[in-house]
Amino acid sequence: MSQQSSMHFYLNWAKERIDEMDAALASFEVKAGEAKAESKVKTDQLLSDLKNRRDEFQALLKTQAEAGEAAWAGAKTDLEKQWAGFEAQMKTFFEGAGKQLEQQQATFRDVAAAQAKAWREAADKFREAAGKVATARTADVDAALKQMKSDASEAEARLQKLKQAGSESWSVLSAALTESRKAFDQANQAAWNALKGADTKS
Repeated sequence: MSQQSSMHFYLNWAKERIDEMDAALASFEVKAGEAKAESKVKTDQLLSDLKNRRDEFQALLKTQAEAGEAAWAGAKTDLEKQWAGFEAQMKTFFEGAGKQLEQQQATFRDVAAAQAKAWREAADKFREAAGKVATARTADVDAALKQMKSDASEAEARLQKLKQAGSESWSVLSAALTESRKAFDQANQAAWNALKGADTKS
């Protein structure tokens, strides 16, 4: 179970990033259809580049799907680089596109929704795996699950507040998403570590 717990952490981490990429792409695709001729070329190029980055991320993820924990730890570094490139390209677009407030807000809403969904799915997977663990450390596992749900609610509330503000720059919105993503990673790791500890002590 301990290897499986570590694998869950990496898979949750990667799935959350892919869900965000897909949400951002979907948001840009909607705007691409509405873009004027001169901005359509830029938007289409951005979409193409972002899709390529997402596809590279998924391909790297697929090659690691059957690998062990040590291979995953190394691959995570490469995946983080792919993710950073995707994020940087979106930031460059928003900074260079002038006042694309509507697109910025739509992308933020979609990515924030993808993050919230990832939190819920990770908690569901953890609850399912925790159900399979012997009761010797049930209290630790329950506490980790409760903390994960609490962290998810807090993150969702912060993102919701920013959604309602509506006039923040992409840098502010992106920083909020990064903070939420970091909290997700920490909660995800803590939950699976609690489960791993429960398994080894049962």
